[in-house]
Amino acid sequence: MYMLNAPKYKEEKIQQALGMLYVDRKNEFRELSQVLLTQKAIKAMPNWKEFVLNFSLDVEEAFKTWSGQNQLQSSSPQKALTILRQLGHDKTSMNQLVHLLNLSYNLSLEFKEIYRRLK
Repeated sequence: MYMLNAPKYKEEKIQQALGMLYVDRKNEFRELSQVLLTQKAIKAMPNWKEFVLNFSLDVEEAFKTWSGQNQLQSSSPQKALTILRQLGHDKTSMNQLVHLLNLSYNLSLEFKEIYRRLK
């Protein structure tokens, strides 16, 4: 996956941190997976948890751009629109969209903290 393929992440630690995070945040993973993937895709995709985590890492990275912590890249507008369209599909209020953005952002932060604490 894109963000998880960064050189700063090691596969063994990713799996360990993801497993620990999933134990506590199973409902959040399920909720995001239902928005991002179809039921058929979830069943056929053995790495759906990594997909949700990678999406969450993308949301956190995009937030850094939105909040001015990172410089605007040429792909930033497209990335922002893609994130908002994926999460906003079939939603009827901004509150629903913001809820999913918060879930994604918090999963990313918690994953990074667990990953950092692993030896």
